[in-house]
Amino acid sequence: MARPTPIKGSKKLLNAWAFYDWANSVYTLTIASSIFPLFYSTLFSSNEVRVAAFGFEMKQTVLISIVTAFTFLTVAVMSPILSGIADYIGNKKNFMKFFCYLGSLGCIGLYWFNIDYIHLSLLFYFMGLIGYWGSLVFYNSYLPDIAFEEQQDAISAKGFSLGYIGSVLLLLLNLAMVMKPEWFGFDVGTTEQEANLAKVRAMKVSFITVGIWWALFSQYTFFILPKGESFGNKVSKNVVLNGFRELGKVWSQLKQTVRLKRYLGAFFVFSMAVQTIMLMAVYFGEKEINWSGPDQKTQGLIVSILVIQLVAVLGAVATSRASAKFGNIKTLITVNAIWMCLCFYAYFMVSPLQFYIAAGLVGLVMGGVQSLARSTYSKFLPTTEDTTSYFSFYDVAEKIGIVIGMVIFAVVDEISSMRYAVLFLFSFFLVGIVLLLRVPREEISVGN
Repeated sequence: MARPTPIKGSKKLLNAWAFYDWANSVYTLTIASSIFPLFYSTLFSSNEVRVAAFGFEMKQTVLISIVTAFTFLTVAVMSPILSGIADYIGNKKNFMKFFCYLGSLGCIGLYWFNIDYIHLSLLFYFMGLIGYWGSLVFYNSYLPDIAFEEQQDAISAKGFSLGYIGSVLLLLLNLAMVMKPEWFGFDVGTTEQEANLAKVRAMKVSFITVGIWWALFSQYTFFILPKGESFGNKVSKNVVLNGFRELGKVWSQLKQTVRLKRYLGAFFVFSMAVQTIMLMAVYFGEKEINWSGPDQKTQGLIVSILVIQLVAVLGAVATSRASAKFGNIKTLITVNAIWMCLCFYAYFMVSPLQFYIAAGLVGLVMGGVQSLARSTYSKFLPTTEDTTSYFSFYDVAEKIGIVIGMVIFAVVDEISSMRYAVLFLFSFFLVGIVLLLRVPREEISVGN
């Protein structure tokens, strides 16, 4: 007997969708934002060591920036094709599962990350990153399918809040493993060098916990979410071409939707800076802040990430309420202004206390800008069943923006420093505010 499909807007369906944030957000916290950047820095004897990869020598931070940018470029090229195919054959959940499990395996593979096998190691990093962002293409596209317009801000914020809470719980366990490896059966030896090696082994085991957590907790979401509307189409040699045709149709419709088109342009610019800062924040703190020693650095960076995550829960909820009172666009303009000030402040940061203050402010606006950006786009969509292809444009804009942001960041970092790279991102938030001011309150005709 077939399981009945949950009703759109039902509490069960909304909670199941939001719970995927609980499952996958451990990747962004442990791998992208905290434990992996710390582990990556332990592979090099100093910040001045250059690493050879792909026929070039570069700063260690530049290498990870370039690989990250390449991954996002891959997702940007691939996601429109996949989302068009998913809409055509009606199985977006299967695509979401594939990327979820690919990312999970990539996280587990990071256990074997080693400079001597840098290319294989970076492949695991690539798998985790592409798995996370690839699954989000299909996850985000479910939002207008499972929630009515008046529910979307709140459920989007709830998803981010669940993600922050779940990822913090696992990070607390990972933090305990790293700071007190002897509690978890790691041999700390009798010397400082042996103790440090135990901490590194604990970091590597934490990557496995992320992969297992992600795959395990996503099962509830996969069980409840509908497969996607079935159109009775079969996979054939024309499927990829049909994906491009679907994108062509959506692009034509986007050009006729002034409000959505202008918002997408603004989102492209400010998301470029937001995502770059979030991806490079710990690398910045590890390299540019004057910590008193290795232990204080490890503790300080992880505590900063915890502060960001906990404050981000409040930020997502506060932003949702502000948008209900003042409107989405006005709230996004305010959030972008705060980000702009943070870039200027970061240029002058040198002490751990200053870094903690910045972490609190980043947390306040990080959850808010992500949650509200997603739900605002969903609200501006025209009435359509082709939600996956529409959200592929959203995701492509985000990914291409990240590619540009990371490349700019890497270039500025290579020729000067990360401080100037962060300061340069100030201009993107300023342009983002200007573009948001051009988004009309209501849809207008194309001729206007």
